[in-house]
Amino acid sequence: MTEFSEAERAYLASQRLGRLATVDPHGQPQANPVGFFPQDDGTILVGGLAMGRTKKWRNLQKNPKVGLVVDDVVSLRPWKVRGVDIRGEAELLIGPHELGPHFSEEVIRIHPRRIHSWGLDD
Repeated sequence: MTEFSEAERAYLASQRLGRLATVDPHGQPQANPVGFFPQDDGTILVGGLAMGRTKKWRNLQKNPKVGLVVDDVVSLRPWKVRGVDIRGEAELLIGPHELGPHFSEEVIRIHPRRIHSWGLDD
């Protein structure tokens, strides 16, 4: 598993919304906004209100390849953006977790295999 740099870990900890990309059975990409939670072991958890009934969950049951992009606009003038693009494999978990009572018991754990970031050290 690829490890996050200190700057990447700090940035991810400061953000709460990313876009999760999966691939449907027809090979078409699907991207959705998701809440995410970086973990001490270098993985990332993604939870939701009814995660087990979502298309992203069904997509990942057939193809565990996943991408998560977290980014934001720091300023318009001058134009400055920053972000982290994480590619990896998803593990589908069902059971108790500590994300909070408003999340369903289904959780996606992302195991990063490739990490690319920009604009974090400026």
